[in-house]
Amino acid sequence: MTTYSRRQWLNTVGAVTFLPSLPTRATTSKPMRGAFMILSTPYTDANEVDYEDLAREVAFLDRCGVHGLVWPQNSSEQRYLSTAERIRGFEVLTDAARGRKPALVFGVQGHDIESMMAYARHAETLEPDGMIAIPPTAAASLSDFRDYYAALCSVTERPVFFQTSGGAPDVVPTVEFIVKLATEFPNIAYVKEERAPVHKRMQALTEHRPATIKRIFGAAFGRAWLYEMRLGMDGVMTGGAMYADLYARLWELHRAGQTTELRDLFSKLLLMLNLDAIIPGVRLFVLKKRGVFKTTKSRRGEYAFSGDQIAEIEYRWKALTAYLRA
Repeated sequence: MTTYSRRQWLNTVGAVTFLPSLPTRATTSKPMRGAFMILSTPYTDANEVDYEDLAREVAFLDRCGVHGLVWPQNSSEQRYLSTAERIRGFEVLTDAARGRKPALVFGVQGHDIESMMAYARHAETLEPDGMIAIPPTAAASLSDFRDYYAALCSVTERPVFFQTSGGAPDVVPTVEFIVKLATEFPNIAYVKEERAPVHKRMQALTEHRPATIKRIFGAAFGRAWLYEMRLGMDGVMTGGAMYADLYARLWELHRAGQTTELRDLFSKLLLMLNLDAIIPGVRLFVLKKRGVFKTTKSRRGEYAFSGDQIAEIEYRWKALTAYLRA
């Protein structure tokens, strides 16, 4: 892992924090629809971020046919990553994604405006296709939320996803607030909807699409994506890298109107998704099984798998092997 002295850090990323907030006129030609996978973060046995595996994950996801790459979000263990690790990850992903089809979206959230801006300014220099920001936890009102996203939109004119969950727990971003924000700042017209009642809110947002709201995405590991596709939503953004080819195929079946095949594949994927509540770490097990990660290391805790657990994973996985691409 690349390490930085305090002086080196201040001379690089720290200096970026104080650059003027001058957005480029850049946008993206990529459609920003479909299966957007939040990358898992790989670690070495020494518990350092494995940037080699992070780059390998990009190549794997591209082969799987996904439409977007997102990092780091909660599924990436972003709360456990240092500032230096996140910045280095941006750079690694930029290099790994260059020339590939999926859109590249950087998670630039921070607990307040200042911390978010340090990430956003550096991300902008790398020219991703878009950004996403979880709302600030250091907020007391919707006015604070507005100021946070206004600051982000002063840095970039690329598509920005508004995530409706994860910010200050007592501040609720209403549909009306999101629509007003997108009216004021047209590039923040992309919504990752995670707040209950999720589908009622999604349907309310569709009333403002496409004039104000451009895209509406689901999340929650895609467990409701079949319903959301049938409601006309634009995609899913979730931590499903290990099942990436399956999510990509679901979107293709939906777009082709192959509803019977869509339902069949979705039901088989649910067999794997439901293992999350039974076998902790199953997602990392699958990433290692598929040759993407070298370890099942996590900063959330240690994972070990019994013979019975492995047998159950393999039993359910067998139903999906015909759909795998990578």
